Amino acid sequence: MNIEKDQKKAYVYASVAVFLWSTVATVFKLTLKVTGYAELLLLSVFFSFIALAFVVTVERKWKLLVELKKKEIISAALLGFLNPFLYYFLIFRAYTLLPAQVAQPLNQIWGVVIVLMSIPMLKQKIGMKAIVGVIISFFGVVILSTGGSFSFGGIKEPLGVIFALLSSIVWSLYWIINTKSKNDPVILLLINFFSGLIFAIIYCSIFLEIGKIPINAFYGSLYIGVFEMGLTFLFWLKALKYSVTTAKVSVLIYLAPFLSLVFINYVLGEKILFSSLTGLIFIITGILVSRGDKKAL
Repeated sequence: MNIEKDQKKAYVYASVAVFLWSTVATVFKLTLKVTGYAELLLLSVFFSFIALAFVVTVERKWKLLVELKKKEIISAALLGFLNPFLYYFLIFRAYTLLPAQVAQPLNQIWGVVIVLMSIPMLKQKIGMKAIVGVIISFFGVVILSTGGSFSFGGIKEPLGVIFALLSSIVWSLYWIINTKSKNDPVILLLINFFSGLIFAIIYCSIFLEIGKIPINAFYGSLYIGVFEMGLTFLFWLKALKYSVTTAKVSVLIYLAPFLSLVFINYVLGEKILFSSLTGLIFIITGILVSRGDKKAL
C-alpha cells in the first residue's frame, strides 16, 4: 500500500466533497425561489435515489441488498423517515423563511447536538471540554438567531430558527442510530432514500398538486439530489477510507460553511452580516472544542 498516494486521494475526495457541500445552501435558496419546499423535497429525493441506484449498479452491490435480513431492511426503511424525508422537510422549510447566511450556520449545530444526544442514547459520558463546547456553540446560535442583538425582538423569523434547529436534532438522531449498523453504507442509503421517496410522495399527494411543479425546479433539484444528498456523501466516505487517519480529512469539513458564505454573498447577493460570521465562528469553535473531549462522541 502506498500511504502517501492514498492520502493524496483522500485529500482530493475530501476537497471535492467540501466544495460541493459549500454550494448547496446557495442552490437551496435559488431553487426555492421557483418552487415550494415540498416539491423540492420530492424531486431532490427522487434524483438522489436514482443516483444511489446507479452507484450500487456500477459497484455491483445489489447482491448485498438481497443478503440483508428482513429486520435490517425494515429498520433502514424506517430510518428513511428521519433522513431524507423529515430532515430535508425541515431544512428546506427553514430556508424558505431565513436568509441562507442564517439557515446554513444554524444547521451546523448538529455537531454539538450529537454530543448531547450521545449521553442518553449511547450511554456516553462527556467531560468539561464538551460542556464548554456546547455553551460556546449555543452562544453562536443566540448571535445568529437574534442578529447580534441578544433579545427576542431580534429574532425576525422564530419559526425558521426552530425548523433549522429541529433539522439538526433529526440529523443527529439519524446519525447516532446509524452508527449501530455494520452494513454497507451505500446500500443503507439506498433503502433510506427509497423509503424517504415513498414518504415524500404520500405527503405531496395529500397536500400538493404534483402536476403543477415548474420545469425550473428540476434543475436545482437534480443538483441537490445528486450532489448534496447522494454522491457527495460517498466522496466523503472515500476520503475517510483512503486517509491515514480520520483527523487528517475531518478538519476540512469545517471549511464548507465558511466557503458557503462566499457563494451566498456573490451568487445570492446577500450581504454577509457581522453577526452571521461571528455566530458561525462560535458554533464551529464549540464543535471543535467538544470533539477535543476524548469522552465525547
